[in-house]
Amino acid sequence: MLLTASRIHNGYKWLPEGTVIETEDNGSIKAIHPKDSITGATHYEGVLAPGFVNAHCHLELSHMKGVIPEHTGLIAFLQTVMFRRNGFTDEQKYEARRREFETMLANGIVAVGDICNTNDTLEERASGKMHFHSFVEALGFNEAPQKQFDYALSVEENFAAQSASEKLLRQSIVPHAPYSVSHVLFSLIDKHNKTALLSIHNQECRDEDEYYLLKQGGVQTLLKSIGINDDFFKPSGKSSIQTYLEWLSPSHPFLFIHNTYTQENDVQVVQTLLPNVHWCLCPNANVYIENTLPDIDMLMRNKANICIGTDSLSSNHQLCILSELYSIHQHLPHICWEQLLNWATANGAAALQMQDVVGSFEPGKQPGIVHIQGLDGDAKPTVSRII
Repeated sequence: MLLTASRIHNGYKWLPEGTVIETEDNGSIKAIHPKDSITGATHYEGVLAPGFVNAHCHLELSHMKGVIPEHTGLIAFLQTVMFRRNGFTDEQKYEARRREFETMLANGIVAVGDICNTNDTLEERASGKMHFHSFVEALGFNEAPQKQFDYALSVEENFAAQSASEKLLRQSIVPHAPYSVSHVLFSLIDKHNKTALLSIHNQECRDEDEYYLLKQGGVQTLLKSIGINDDFFKPSGKSSIQTYLEWLSPSHPFLFIHNTYTQENDVQVVQTLLPNVHWCLCPNANVYIENTLPDIDMLMRNKANICIGTDSLSSNHQLCILSELYSIHQHLPHICWEQLLNWATANGAAALQMQDVVGSFEPGKQPGIVHIQGLDGDAKPTVSRII
């Protein structure tokens, strides 16, 4: 198949006008042809780009769509998720998950970093329609969290036992967040596999740093509301990220999620200490929960590797990477579409360690192809999937 468009983004940058993409029958990229070197290409008005990578999602929470009001702040949001996520039938959860998975596919998402507290998404992984890295969250803010770690291990083992398909199926045990994982549990996660890809919800609210600095604020309120005794915890006097990184090996690739209140000093410390770091932005969820955005300009100034996620439908109205990019562009119009599309494709693929398969138009890869219309207009652009 031969394809061309008004503009083509290869995952890194705009290609010269008139470039033609040639694909094999299985969707892999056969060649990239310069203008006028080949005829017979189908032309698309608008933009062609590689399929999107959703670096952070909670597909298993799809049944929570519309349940939690906007702008509650993270502490109230978390309390509502915990108390309401299981108030649905298995059938309701299944139907929501199946529906939203198909919506992600239609929205051009080809790979996902999916947060899991259960094995509910086994069927979606087995469908052969999308590449998955399932981040199995361990949660346990106490001094003896072996039981909580063992549960996460059982979930990971069930994912690992799935038969291989033509899509990548990977998994790792990861910490949920600094306020829900104790020093001991961080150590158990680290020792389990010192090179595993780790994701963590990072500095999503001001209360997180306040807890690590002074042991006060909304995190204490949250812990007390769910009956957790935090007498064992001693504040470090440093930000959360500068504290918990001392408990994890630098041999891990890291994916820091949200980063809503991450400061420049945090980024500089992290990027000095760690060789493989990506910072995932979920702008629509940040606005939904905290009604603010991370300091994206600061991340760019520090040459951070940025990728994009949707978070869950408990904190978003849709699982659509293009909608996330549009939100960033609306708030920060000086960030160009060339950069935004890079974050959503090649950078996301690198964050999930899938860059050999997806993320860019290069011979031998199978990145998928999406058609985007309306990037240059005032209205919200649209995306459709070609491959």
